[in-house]
Amino acid sequence: MKKHQKRGMFITIEGTEGVGKTTNIEFVKGWLASRKIEVTTTREPGGTPFSEQVRELLLAPREEFVTPLTELLLMFASRAQHLHHLIEPALKSGGWVICDRFTDASFAYQGAGRGVSSKLIGELEFIVQQDLRPDLTLILDIPVAEGLKRASKRSAPDRFEREQVAFFERVRSCYLDRAAKEPLRCAIIDAAQSITSVQSQLDRALNIFFQRRS
Repeated sequence: MKKHQKRGMFITIEGTEGVGKTTNIEFVKGWLASRKIEVTTTREPGGTPFSEQVRELLLAPREEFVTPLTELLLMFASRAQHLHHLIEPALKSGGWVICDRFTDASFAYQGAGRGVSSKLIGELEFIVQQDLRPDLTLILDIPVAEGLKRASKRSAPDRFEREQVAFFERVRSCYLDRAAKEPLRCAIIDAAQSITSVQSQLDRALNIFFQRRS
């Protein structure tokens, strides 16, 4: 990293199924790029060749029951690799990183969804990330039934998308609870609105974030 090079900002995009993360990540990327900010986009699980292979393991439907602890440990193994090879180097070089889901998803999906202890997830969070946390988290929120309906039109359901509605209700509630507890980091975006409205909300959240940094 160059002398006096400022560390980049880490933005994460969260939400349950069918919230439109891909489309809105492109909007955020364009918003930053228009301000001459170097941006790297990535996703979890995934982001590196090894982590993408872990993603395939996690998402593929299978007859064998995957225990919640196995799922959680695979998520953090993938995250450790992702941080070392992509996220941390990009941030240290002064670039900004936009990540499609991060550790909030572990608290939501493996914690609230699967019933894994939040204390255990927090311990793994510290082991793998140390002090690194997102600078801004945009939570795209939508009623579960509507989100699943949207997701069903997209592709064949993966292992997570085959879960029951109650699972996703717990996941959504966890996201909203985390946002309420960390209002300076998290912004809730009503993803049930039109794309124009959603992007207007994103624009507002990003402007507020920039004002706080200045």
